[in-house]
Amino acid sequence: MFRTMRVLVCTLILALAGADGWAQEADAGGCKDSPLFNRMPGFYIERCENRDFESHGFGIVKGKEIKVEGRYSETLYGLQPGAKEPSRLQVQRNYENAVAKIGGSVVARNDDGDVFLKVVKDGKELWVHVNAYITSQYTVYIVEKGGMAQDIQANAAAFSSGLQAEGKMAIYGIHFDTGKSEIKPDSEATLGEIAKLLKSQPALKLNVVGHTDNVATIDLNMRLSQARAEAVVQALVARYGIAAGRLKGYGVGPLAPMASNGTEEGRAKNRRVELVKP
Repeated sequence: MFRTMRVLVCTLILALAGADGWAQEADAGGCKDSPLFNRMPGFYIERCENRDFESHGFGIVKGKEIKVEGRYSETLYGLQPGAKEPSRLQVQRNYENAVAKIGGSVVARNDDGDVFLKVVKDGKELWVHVNAYITSQYTVYIVEKGGMAQDIQANAAAFSSGLQAEGKMAIYGIHFDTGKSEIKPDSEATLGEIAKLLKSQPALKLNVVGHTDNVATIDLNMRLSQARAEAVVQALVARYGIAAGRLKGYGVGPLAPMASNGTEEGRAKNRRVELVKP
């Protein structure tokens, strides 16, 4: 009888065990490896997150953390029972070598198991952060750099309320490439709302004021902010039929910040166009 029970117990253990004699953990539901990488041998996915738009910090370069925004994924890998645990350096080097093979590079690394990587693939700029501080678990963060789909748009009524309350209104829906003054096509909806405001109030005159962050020299930023303000004026006159005498463009560069220029979030707030009542 006892012999029969021992056989049954052993059979049950073997049925539950994996090929290495241990029960293997399955990947978390809905999770899979990134198309960019496979996983280290002997690991499964404990948890994953995917977001259409998020920001993540990538390393310390010349004393500054690089913040990258775009499509975001986060995958936490755990070691399978009985599997051989790799070293911290082994995980780092594997990802570094994999990125190097497709033309990528190391942005930064540290002794806490972090390595920060960048690769341009199929026209996409991808940033990768691998953390292997605990070698029985490691996490891979990937951001495909890109802009956010803007779901909320300011409108003429909001502009009018801001002007009435404070005499000025910060506009963030007018976009330019870095260092340039040509208005990007995705700014058209905002320009249309400014034109709607002006047409609804025929007596209204506005100063259009360009602002920048403090990156680059002050002289360059002063010229750039002036050129951007004038570009907005010209767009409203040429494309929307607003009388030129109702608008005047000015550039103040980095001289009137909304926030600290010490962070990317602050610099983004400072890069703006403002409508100001004369």
